[in-house]
Amino acid sequence: MHGPASSGWLLVTICAATGAYCLLRMRSSVEEQRRAAGGEALMGFGMAAMAVPAAVFTPPPWAWPLCTAVFGGAALRALWAARSSTHHLHHLVGAGAMVYMAVVMAASPGHHGGAGVPVVTGALLLYFAGYVLLSGVRLIPVTAGGGTVGWGDRPELARACRLSMGIAMVAMLLTL
Repeated sequence: MHGPASSGWLLVTICAATGAYCLLRMRSSVEEQRRAAGGEALMGFGMAAMAVPAAVFTPPPWAWPLCTAVFGGAALRALWAARSSTHHLHHLVGAGAMVYMAVVMAASPGHHGGAGVPVVTGALLLYFAGYVLLSGVRLIPVTAGGGTVGWGDRPELARACRLSMGIAMVAMLLTL
């Protein structure tokens, strides 16, 4: 992404750590949590790869079409899964945002700012800013239940990861 290297590395770290935790969540005994965690891990690692500062690594020309194809496939999967759970609509928007950012990055390698379509970027910023606020509010009422809960089944950590990815998405959209 465009922008200062220090904020890029911070985004890489946050997104990669979130992706790693989502891989851990895939060990959950609840099938729906495993499925959601897989999509969120893909999103976290994809965002980490996109956030690597351009001054450090310039992706080869085939990287952006590959990102577009991978996240286009993820968007189709989320659209299919949205038939049974509305949570997947958020995954659809997230995957669509990743496709949009990959297309913008492919169209303007090395340019800083103003490369995206302002209406689309603004709509995505509004969506993810609202999502971040809602996710933050949802963190407040979470209380620990009785018994031992595995790392893959901790709802407060899953919500914190979603909040982190939402914040990272806002930051990435702001640098387009």
